[in-house]
Amino acid sequence: MGGYTRETVGQGETGDEGETGVLAAPKMLTAPRMAAVAGIVFAVLFAIVLVLLHGTLEHDFASGAPLSDERRTRLTIAMKLMPFAGIAFLWFIAVIRDGLGRAEDRFYATVFLASGIVFLTMMFVATAIAAGLVTGTAHGDPHLPPGVVSFGAAAAATASKTFALRMAAVFMISLATIWWKTRLMPKWLALVTYAGALTLLVIGDLSQWVTLSFPTWVLVVSLVMVSRAGRTDPGLRPAG
Repeated sequence: MGGYTRETVGQGETGDEGETGVLAAPKMLTAPRMAAVAGIVFAVLFAIVLVLLHGTLEHDFASGAPLSDERRTRLTIAMKLMPFAGIAFLWFIAVIRDGLGRAEDRFYATVFLASGIVFLTMMFVATAIAAGLVTGTAHGDPHLPPGVVSFGAAAAATASKTFALRMAAVFMISLATIWWKTRLMPKWLALVTYAGALTLLVIGDLSQWVTLSFPTWVLVVSLVMVSRAGRTDPGLRPAG
């Protein structure tokens, strides 16, 4: 079978070639490298989305005035990028969970998975609301009353900052706890993760720049994974 090797584990059921063994890990698709690539893509795209989305929602829609063409373009770019950021984040979650392997704790893994999905759902809701506001204020025509525009902007901003990023903080805490208990990642990274999560929980909706701590954290985690990509589960041996 391409990409795999067999390791002899003693007497037991034989394979097609008469050898006994278990399939080893794929040669190229190692979890750390895949998670790192997905994490870097997500970090870059999501940071761009946050800057474009929050800047426009907070400064333009607050007064209920129609959007300028430049601001509308910025929101449109954010809406186009968010689905791809979501895909990368789902891949990031899946590969990290797969990399936990036998060390996975069901309780923390459940919180880790659920909070990541809720975070992504709230970001999709926020960008969908923003898309409706762009359409409703197209070409400078006041299709929507100013009060409705302000309501929609507040809903989008709240969904993305107050709810989504606090779910991101829960995601960080659960993953840091898994790392701390299993020592799969350096202790300093777990401590940094706890600190970043606490920041998002307490003051995440006070500043646009604080919200960037989450994609920055994902980028740091991804770079650490790249540096540790050569370390594999001792129970699995890459194909030679």
